[in-house]
Amino acid sequence: MKKVFGRPKSMKSNPFHYCAGCGHSIAHRLIAEVIDELGIRDRTIGVPPAGCAVLAYNYFDVDMIEAQHGRGPATATGLKRVLPDRIVFSYQGDGDLAAIGTAESFHAANRGENITVIFINNAVYGMTGGQMAPTSILGQKTTTSPVGRNNILDGYPIKISEIFAILPGTTYIERCTVTSPASIVKTKKAIRKAFQYQIDGQGFSLVEILSPCPTNWKMSPPEACRWIEQTMSKEFPLGAIKDLPAEEMKKQQKGK
Repeated sequence: MKKVFGRPKSMKSNPFHYCAGCGHSIAHRLIAEVIDELGIRDRTIGVPPAGCAVLAYNYFDVDMIEAQHGRGPATATGLKRVLPDRIVFSYQGDGDLAAIGTAESFHAANRGENITVIFINNAVYGMTGGQMAPTSILGQKTTTSPVGRNNILDGYPIKISEIFAILPGTTYIERCTVTSPASIVKTKKAIRKAFQYQIDGQGFSLVEILSPCPTNWKMSPPEACRWIEQTMSKEFPLGAIKDLPAEEMKKQQKGK
């Protein structure tokens, strides 16, 4: 019998530790599928974050190196500069990237480092109990904003993708989600495109994934998916935010 579906070679045969309905497991599989399809498994290095995905090295069957909290892009920068033939990706949550790691992420993007960042945005601090994150939306109830995020007290949700898109060093930035089969297909295309841009030497690429967190949102998995589609995606609109053609990027690089 012909086998038509199976585990990607770039993914180990380990049970995920993630909560039921969490988007990490889908994102992991999509990355592994893209690595397989691009034939880059033997030269890919992943950088897991602090947070829920800290154990990502248990699942990807490629070289992995753990970074300090928020320092994924800095670690990825060092790896890419020493080993420019490798395909390097940093996998980060909103607390890791948009809070403690803001500076490292911002400056890596601004320098146009030829790396790829997979940014998981679930609008809370998942691993530590669901506290308010930089990406929590206004009115969202978390353990540290029990009556809802208030812009006067807490400020506004940070839109990392839009901020990074105005930096001249970034090439490709797209926001996706994993709430339905159709959205999962789109997210895989975005991840593949981001990796391809790195292979082609076009500079910094980032894919933001709006990811369900049913446990900390106090919702069922279907409710969490609907909340992303009906509420969260209004604050963080889906789609390509920046897609700089190769010729335009070459002009910018010559300008340097």
